[in-house]
Amino acid sequence: MKVNLACTQMACTWDLKANVDRAEKLVRDAAKAGANIVLIQELFESPYFCIDQQDKHFDLASTREESATIRRFQTLAKELNVVLPVSWFERSGQAFYNSVVVVDSDGSIAGHYRKSHIPQFPAYEEKYYFSPGDTGFKAVQTQFGCIGVGICWDQWFPEAARAMVLQGAEILLYPTAIGSELYSPELDSKDHWQTVMRGHAAANVVPVVASNRIGTESSGELEMQFYGSSFITDFTGGMMKAADRETEGFLLASIELDEAREYRRSWGVFRDRRPDLYGPLTTLDGKTRRSIRPA
Repeated sequence: MKVNLACTQMACTWDLKANVDRAEKLVRDAAKAGANIVLIQELFESPYFCIDQQDKHFDLASTREESATIRRFQTLAKELNVVLPVSWFERSGQAFYNSVVVVDSDGSIAGHYRKSHIPQFPAYEEKYYFSPGDTGFKAVQTQFGCIGVGICWDQWFPEAARAMVLQGAEILLYPTAIGSELYSPELDSKDHWQTVMRGHAAANVVPVVASNRIGTESSGELEMQFYGSSFITDFTGGMMKAADRETEGFLLASIELDEAREYRRSWGVFRDRRPDLYGPLTTLDGKTRRSIRPA
């Protein structure tokens, strides 16, 4: 089965309606060009509010049932016959999560994922806003293939990618918000960011799609420049399409899932795994311990 993958990138402002309108336009443009799955960037409804810690930003959160954006993109997915992973700031009871719902092409919600790895760096103050996700990594079946979605910081962890592919994911998608480092202005992580995900594609023999925002965002004296550079790889990690750092738009690339499946099967990286030797991966310090039984 051939699947046309698209990723978008755009700047966000505090005109929340305009952000969602812009995202919808990009989805429509990508669908018109033939896209089957369209990835929008992380937390696209607003600027990246995690640049600092302000209690008022919790007002941006909504439950899945309350979210007008999710309902709007359910309608859009059904109209255009596309799959849409939709990122939003989730409120559930007294907890808050950085989450994605996977909207299938009939408008139904096929999956719900909460970001597992929560970063805490200057201008990436996510631990203030988000609890660690409790859904676990998932493979979500859609009309256009089985997909796995990780959110931004999740993309730096090979364990997450492998867990999704082990469960059947044929495509990995990563909505993202990444840019300049507040206290290391000389650091440009763009190449490193792309390379780590290309590694997931190569190691798991699946295509990877990443969508990042563009533009300059500020809060008080703090300012961040997001570097875009959204991209799509093939199932060996080869770069198929890559955006620049500044241009709003979308990328489109086609993948033959049957070809990827045959290559993955023949390459043997899943046949030759040794889960019995991977115990250190289940610990924080790499030391395998025997279970302690009560006397």
